[in-house]
Amino acid sequence: MRPATHGVVEAAPAKINLYLHVVGRRPDGYHLLDSLVAFAEHGDELRATAADEVTLALDGPFAPALTADDDNLVLRAARAVAATWRGAALTLVKNLPVAAGLGGGSADAAAALRALKGLWRAPIDDAHLRQIALRLGADVPVCLDGRTAFIGGIGEEIASAPRLPPAGLVLVNPGRPSPTAQVFAAFRGSFSRQARFMTVPRDAAHLAALLRAGGNDLTAAAQSLVPEIGDALAALAASPGCLLARMSGSGATCFGLYDDRVAAQRAVGWIAARAKDWWVVATALRT
Repeated sequence: MRPATHGVVEAAPAKINLYLHVVGRRPDGYHLLDSLVAFAEHGDELRATAADEVTLALDGPFAPALTADDDNLVLRAARAVAATWRGAALTLVKNLPVAAGLGGGSADAAAALRALKGLWRAPIDDAHLRQIALRLGADVPVCLDGRTAFIGGIGEEIASAPRLPPAGLVLVNPGRPSPTAQVFAAFRGSFSRQARFMTVPRDAAHLAALLRAGGNDLTAAAQSLVPEIGDALAALAASPGCLLARMSGSGATCFGLYDDRVAAQRAVGWIAARAKDWWVVATALRT
């Protein structure tokens, strides 16, 4: 196989849980979920050029929070297929905070799989690639698709969802990690029902109205570990033009939904003036 001439660049967009319900628990202790997953325009970036071995360099504002060791999901993803496709020199530009409820590690691993497939022009079908993704983690397959979807099980069950309208997003992280395992261990609430809908939202306001029928069942557990989540939610809810404020995943990142990117950018200025040490980003839903 000849590699792509100038290398490959893959986006690893932030994964947003527009709602997240805990609907049960398996005998092995894993919680069963129902969630509507969407993706933001903002995220990490993975660059790949041809090489005989897999190597990983880290760059970007949140690179110091990571190590390029054997546990790194990008390396694990690349090595899972390197024996078949050969290696790659990878550079991960880490724009998203770590342990932040944005699926960053899973999105990065999915980007690595797509990047190596494109770099080596590998003739592999989607089903096989998804099997590899699932072995890396329950969230990796939905990140591999990169499309709005309902997820079930522990995150590995993927179902189609209505097309989302254009909408602005503000992502806020108060600067403290929220480890997923600890949040689930702290969860004490009763189980919820599915909150899926098949109505196609007309606009961002209609989407916010549909999402209000659900919530994020992990918010109280995450907030018990990272109290600043409550401050982030309050700031988003009070910002001008906010249609909905909610925590994503197991936190600590929270998001606000707005009519468009312009409204989101106005809200960023308002929030950043009140919390200068937070990570605050204006972006938009990928539709």
